[in-house]
Amino acid sequence: MTVIGIIGAGEVGGQIARAAIANGYDVVIANSRGPETLQHLIEELGPSARAATAAGAAAGDFAVVAVPLKVVNDMPEAELAGKIVLDTNNYMVWRDGHIPVIDSGEKTVHELRQEHLPRSKVVKAFTHIQAPRITTAGLPAGAPGRLALSASSDFPEAVELVTRLYDQFGFDTVDNSPLSESWRSGPGQPAWLAHEHQTRAELIANLARARRIVSR
Repeated sequence: MTVIGIIGAGEVGGQIARAAIANGYDVVIANSRGPETLQHLIEELGPSARAATAAGAAAGDFAVVAVPLKVVNDMPEAELAGKIVLDTNNYMVWRDGHIPVIDSGEKTVHELRQEHLPRSKVVKAFTHIQAPRITTAGLPAGAPGRLALSASSDFPEAVELVTRLYDQFGFDTVDNSPLSESWRSGPGQPAWLAHEHQTRAELIANLARARRIVSR
């Protein structure tokens, strides 16, 4: 049985956990306050889920990081070494404060996550879909109007894993690699604004229409 470690038990982490369990995965989920605070969520998720510390969740076959990036790394780097890590974070200045290297366009938020986890294979995933729709908007492969989501990584095998997971959850994939291109699906870009109704062809077009905004 494949085990997904999820670091972050908020809306996104919780919805990915629900979708994963519905598709036959086991889940180990962590938050910043300790496993004992996740009792109600674990009871809801059922026997395929358990709570752990962030380091414990990192022991999964692959991991999902569903918490904002901090300038100083707070992820369990050693435990995530060698793992594919799905980063669901979006850079929000109102929440995260200004990070000059991102504001200037020198690096994307996901490139910084990769730097924080140099022995992991980071892939941007689940970033331009509202959390509740992760469990409600999926459709079978080939269905008309099936939504598409992007994935960005410097590692093809990480994109392949996300493509399989998206398909299981009911979504098509557009590969928007490498991580240096991951800004194209960020907040305010066409792919972000069209998230409710966006097929694969439409997502490809919207990624191409993106225009980078930088501040010096």
